Amino acid sequence: MQKKIFGVAGEIASGKGTVTKYIVEEYKAGSYRFSDMLRDILGRLHLEDTRENMQKLSTSIRQNYGEEIMAKVMMEDVKKDEHEIVVVEGVRRLADIKYLKELSGFKLVYVDAGVEKRYERIVNRNENPDDRKKTFEQFQKDHEREPELQIKDLKNYADAVLDNSGEFPELYSQIDKLIKE
Repeated sequence: MQKKIFGVAGEIASGKGTVTKYIVEEYKAGSYRFSDMLRDILGRLHLEDTRENMQKLSTSIRQNYGEEIMAKVMMEDVKKDEHEIVVVEGVRRLADIKYLKELSGFKLVYVDAGVEKRYERIVNRNENPDDRKKTFEQFQKDHEREPELQIKDLKNYADAVLDNSGEFPELYSQIDKLIKE
């Protein structure tokens, strides 16, 4: 069977992690997150892994080493992965998939959900230390930072768009259909 590689994109708290977790658990997939390499560096520097710090670091790395540097790292990781299905979570710009698109079996998947639903999720999940106390206005401002600006446009390039405005079973059904294609 040909390896299936899914690059998962979507705005903050759209459900990228939920999609990834489901595919990993149900289909025994390998997974990678763009944010993991940023968290690794922040940890090594003994800096808090807040959304703001990750955004600053991402911008700095790409400005100094090229827009595609993180995509190169991701492609090498995916090429070495022996799973039949691999999920790459956190695609934020076209440059992030430049090299992944060269791999046979790659599909860009966009996870879509309304802004109110996403705000509710972010304050409830508490993934980053600064999320729980975030106001709706701060949440909207997060979308204006450089690392977030190109995400919405990725929907136009997606091979599949998953609607995550409903309940888990509805989302899981869409994922199952995508995997079986």
